[in-house]
Amino acid sequence: MDHSALPAPRGINRRALLGSAAATAGVLSVTSGSASAAPGQSAASAGVGRSGLPASLLRDFSRPPTQVAAGFRWWWPHGAVDPQQIAREVDQVADAGFGALEIADVTHSLRARNIDIDLDRHGWGTPAWVAGVTAALRQAVERDVRVDITVGPSWPAAVNTITPDDEAACSELAHGRAEVAGGTTYDDVVPEPEVAPTSGVKRRHLVAVQAVRVVTVTSRETVLDPDSLVDLSAEVRDGRLQWTAPAEGDWLVLSYWRRGSGQEPEAGPHTKPKSWVVDHFSAAGSQAVIDLWRTQVLNPELRRLLGKAGGYLFEDSLEIETHATVWTPRMLEEFRRRAGYDLLPYLPIVVEVKEKYVFAYDPVTSTRVRDDFNQVISDLYRDHHLVVLQGFARSLGMGLRVQPYGLRTDALEHSALLDVPETESLGFKNLDDYRVMAGGRDMGGRTVLSCEAACYFGAAYNTTWDRALQTINSIFAAGVNMAMLHGFAYADAPGVTWPGFAAFSPYYNGAIGYGEAWGPRTPTWEHIGDVSGYLARTQLVLQTGTPKYDIVFLRQKGWASTGIGAQWVTNDGNPLGWSHSFITEPLLNVPLAKVKDGRLAPEGPAYKAMIVVPDKFRGNECTIDVSTARRVLELGRAGLPLVLLGDWSKAEPVGLAQPGETEEVRHLMAEIAALPRTRSVVAEPEIAGALAQLGITPDVQHEKSTVMSVRRVVGEVDLYYLANAKHAENRRLARVTQDVWLTSTRSDAVPVLLDAWSGAATPVALWEREGDRVRVQVDLLPGQSTIVALAPPVARAEHALTTTADTVIADRNRLWVRSTEAGEHTTRLSDGRVVTTTVDRVHEARQLAAWQLTVEDWRPGATATETLKPETRVELESLVPWSQIPGLEDASGVGRYQTVVDLGEDWDPARDGAFLELGEVNDTFRVVVNGERVDPCDVLDTTVDLGSLLKAGRNKLTVEVASTLLNRLRVVTPDVYAVAQRQAYGLLGPVRLVPYALRPVLPR
Repeated sequence: MDHSALPAPRGINRRALLGSAAATAGVLSVTSGSASAAPGQSAASAGVGRSGLPASLLRDFSRPPTQVAAGFRWWWPHGAVDPQQIAREVDQVADAGFGALEIADVTHSLRARNIDIDLDRHGWGTPAWVAGVTAALRQAVERDVRVDITVGPSWPAAVNTITPDDEAACSELAHGRAEVAGGTTYDDVVPEPEVAPTSGVKRRHLVAVQAVRVVTVTSRETVLDPDSLVDLSAEVRDGRLQWTAPAEGDWLVLSYWRRGSGQEPEAGPHTKPKSWVVDHFSAAGSQAVIDLWRTQVLNPELRRLLGKAGGYLFEDSLEIETHATVWTPRMLEEFRRRAGYDLLPYLPIVVEVKEKYVFAYDPVTSTRVRDDFNQVISDLYRDHHLVVLQGFARSLGMGLRVQPYGLRTDALEHSALLDVPETESLGFKNLDDYRVMAGGRDMGGRTVLSCEAACYFGAAYNTTWDRALQTINSIFAAGVNMAMLHGFAYADAPGVTWPGFAAFSPYYNGAIGYGEAWGPRTPTWEHIGDVSGYLARTQLVLQTGTPKYDIVFLRQKGWASTGIGAQWVTNDGNPLGWSHSFITEPLLNVPLAKVKDGRLAPEGPAYKAMIVVPDKFRGNECTIDVSTARRVLELGRAGLPLVLLGDWSKAEPVGLAQPGETEEVRHLMAEIAALPRTRSVVAEPEIAGALAQLGITPDVQHEKSTVMSVRRVVGEVDLYYLANAKHAENRRLARVTQDVWLTSTRSDAVPVLLDAWSGAATPVALWEREGDRVRVQVDLLPGQSTIVALAPPVARAEHALTTTADTVIADRNRLWVRSTEAGEHTTRLSDGRVVTTTVDRVHEARQLAAWQLTVEDWRPGATATETLKPETRVELESLVPWSQIPGLEDASGVGRYQTVVDLGEDWDPARDGAFLELGEVNDTFRVVVNGERVDPCDVLDTTVDLGSLLKAGRNKLTVEVASTLLNRLRVVTPDVYAVAQRQAYGLLGPVRLVPYALRPVLPR
């Protein structure tokens, strides 16, 4: 099948300009006419630029630059790559409309097949690997593609220039224990660690030896008496200890050993000699990474190319894995300096085994000290890892992009520091996980929040774009504005089978692996330009201007990927239009954190109110740092409305209270509660009432639904991204059709629809103004999105307020009613007139059951990367999945459906149009009418407006559908893929052609 024969879209056609699809789903229900193109005329020549939107935004929205395009994880089989093939793959990605590639060595599938790569020749950082990176950068310069590179082989950051025993290596604190009855003597070697060292760890250092009395033993922890603690470190002689326990009670002798954790990067080895994870909490660890780059990777040409095409050094999530306690050699000194007290008396209550605490004091002390310990780890990670690597990246002309979560660290604060903080759709539990990191990005004055997007377990070669876009559109509503898709695999690797190297599939146990291996090997790549264009335009809007929110929640902890959000706003606030974010204490002191006209950070997110909440991670305790309470009081006195949730009269400091802190924090909270713009509530459902008392309303208002929004402001223009979004991946959605009220910066702003699939910008024709709010209607299928701009008016034009027709649209500088039923329709105009329009006739709808189907059946060729595409042609009297068609049961590929419809000689393209309802389609699709391609079709909306493409008499309709590769792989590689059920490919219908009539609202 020659896909080049499929015509390109003829430009912005009537589907985009009239907003016809809006009456079905996914876009605003009507658009305006004064700036619309006549049928067949381009938007540019029709003067869409007169819509009041910035000319640069309109230009870039029409043809998005690569800087705002989505990108891919680019999986390499280490350095076993051909530079020429690398250049071809850069071209493939650029030609498909994507703008970024992240080079990452990922070889899980090779390990699952026991396939080895010669790491001496092809490991990470070898000359062969550097040659591949150089080839990628050279071609990226030519194609204006950004190339990111992981900071080391796989994740976490690791180098092959150290051993696990080196000071720069990741370390752990392992404890030993010996039970000693009261009144008896312990005379033996210091207790050995309970957790055995990892292979390769040879040395250890004794940090301390203590004795402590046991109070009780529970199923979770052993409770100890802190007043009984005795430091026995000085009593150790030649590795032995002699000590007599007091007569009363049972005692433990505890030893603490610092040693290397022996952690290798994920799915290692990647180098020879082996790489070991560095200490992420010390300067030595980061310096080891920098030294490796300077000595093994960088050369003059690579430095020059990184300055031109290099984007970011990247590090995946902070997956520091140890069965003991996360540690760093200078932890005791750093803790004393940062927390203000000695950690040694509290060592028993911070040690862990398999991420579980072993010992405890009283609950308050245990919790507070652990919080202090986690905060010190967080600050060390910031100061010694993130800041240092960011400086190194900038010295190369690059930035730093990191997933700064995985431990109990303040990812919210770190998101304000990073050039690009990154999230992930696989590990994050719900949309509030994204909002946590978006809060840091916004208060830090950053622009981009990226996401490792559309990764699902067991989804290799079966991820549909329907599924991926429902995920991506939802996380866009939570602040993400750059998708790094998971992923694009290098073509080949030793020992792999068709369709080539796939990085994660098969997985270790032979199962279907993580994520899709998108690229020319997958049939949907034939339509990928439509998807990439949509993503780029949406990301352009979401990176333009400054985000604005209604409220912000002040948290004690900025932990991410927890699934713990804000209950009231999730259950009741978001469904009514409220937008929210999160903040922690460090961000109250950044340059943006000022109050003006009752807004926090008016030059940034411009929060209307701050809600101070109990610590959801610590049993809803009302805790707050003294410094935080002081700052909140300052902000409240400056006019920021505040809501206190819970009983703050008995507030406690975060961390172990020092003398006088408890009294001070309670006094400060009492002062805050007494401020005239503060309201106190007991339970979360009362927040809405408190905000109402303060006169605070959301920027977006609608009846309760799953519609969520993002507002960004650029100059006097408001950009609204609206999505029918799922709060969590397992939520089910229904279609939403409703009115939405949007707040405008200007009181005379007019709504403009931005169609991210076609690139068209068209004023809305059916809307209403009430003060600074504008009412429009949205119709969104599950996971679907639309974009509405509120822009300054260019010229006075009438618009419709209401209509009894299906909708009101505009074309040729006139308002038209559109209706699928004949009869009289009443339209109320903005100048007060009420006009009746008669629709004399509408052509009847018809079922389209019979089609000629030609399937290009993708099969393995002579090599792992060769694909054969034999064609099969069948005549269908009814639509069924390919798996039910003889000879196509296991086919994957591209199918072209063709049929002819005779509309009769009275069809008038100026007054008649039609929707093509395709019903169920799996997966991507394109539509061609009489040889002209309809603008790119929203994968989530299978109703397509054919507009003026139809003509009197016979019309030839073509629907091209592309599938995943799963069904073919079930029989090609059954040991991996046969466990999956066949997917129902193709055009499944039912298909209907539904005509409508267009009639002018007013005569000329």
